[in-house]
Amino acid sequence: MSTVTPFHIAIPVHNLAECRTFYRDILNCDEGRSSDHWVDFNLFGHQLVIHYKPKTVKEDLHHNPVDGHDVPVPHYGVVLPWDVFQSFSEELKTKGVQFIIEPYIRFEGLVGEQATMFFLDPAGNALEFKSFKDMDQLFAK
Repeated sequence: MSTVTPFHIAIPVHNLAECRTFYRDILNCDEGRSSDHWVDFNLFGHQLVIHYKPKTVKEDLHHNPVDGHDVPVPHYGVVLPWDVFQSFSEELKTKGVQFIIEPYIRFEGLVGEQATMFFLDPAGNALEFKSFKDMDQLFAK
């Protein structure tokens, strides 16, 4: 697999302080630059920015069926090395994160077998973290 450059993603949050605490203390993201309306984080080497947006009537998350689970759409996250995924998921459990989809192995025994988990941040943004034992399977058909 070739070297991957960091992505940048900016997401809306209605409570900057609560989400800042979540990304810093629950997900262990190092904090970068910030203002009174946004905060940069290092999300496993990628640039995540939370931007304040006033709370509005929130649409329900859409879900698509995948491997017997209702996967929330939209969602974002990072593909982690296998051992990092395992320790990260255990750490999230000890911190009391409420999962939409508990950590499990998806497509077990098939092409694209992966570990995955889904949960929400305090603003209701859906996150997925996943891992492949064989990273060459990331885009396998």
